[in-house]
Amino acid sequence: EGILQHIEEIWDAMKASVKAGLNAEGILPGGLEVKRKAKSLINSQHIDETPETRENRMVCAYAFAVGEQNASGETIVTAPTCGSCGVLPGVLYHLWKSRQVSEARILRALATAGLFGNIVKTNASISGAEVGCQGEVGVACAMAAAAASQLFGGTPAQIEYAAEMGLEHHLGLTCDPVCGLVQIPCIERNAYAAARAMDANSYAMFTDGKHRVSFDKVVEVMKITGHDLPSLYK
Repeated sequence: EGILQHIEEIWDAMKASVKAGLNAEGILPGGLEVKRKAKSLINSQHIDETPETRENRMVCAYAFAVGEQNASGETIVTAPTCGSCGVLPGVLYHLWKSRQVSEARILRALATAGLFGNIVKTNASISGAEVGCQGEVGVACAMAAAAASQLFGGTPAQIEYAAEMGLEHHLGLTCDPVCGLVQIPCIERNAYAAARAMDANSYAMFTDGKHRVSFDKVVEVMKITGHDLPSLYK
């Protein structure tokens, strides 16, 4: 009881962070002189742009918008962490805008994403300091892939497969922010992972969902991999 209202608040905050990030300009604080890119990405249509290229650009722009809001100390949703906050809203906002997905379906997809994130949080870790960025951006990619698969009508097996791919192909990813700021390579990495979540969904939907390595097994391997990473890379 009360979970739906909580998810609605999460979705409202995600939408607000995307919109604010797309309208903001200037240099991010911190001294690295990183220029905001979300607004230019959303407006940088090329004359020869294909529908597929445009989709990728939109997803990346939305992910950049949220990542840049985080870097500026603005309100974002930890999904599952601050450093990986752009992946899930990047995917969901794009599908909501481009495919006229209803709010009710978005909320259900968010619940699914949260389920996968909490499985990792319970059985492994979502802390970059503990397991590296695979536990942050890798898990965010898995969450976004699962949510996208559900929105595209995936079966439980296809949804689980999409999430598994989202995490599996980030195994071993280190946490290496320049000067300790969540800007380089973090913001760009969020956009890349959002695009990969869309790819994981597409591939899972091409199949019947059957595959050799389960999501639970990947979570187990991620935990072991994270603990084996030298602290220098976390």
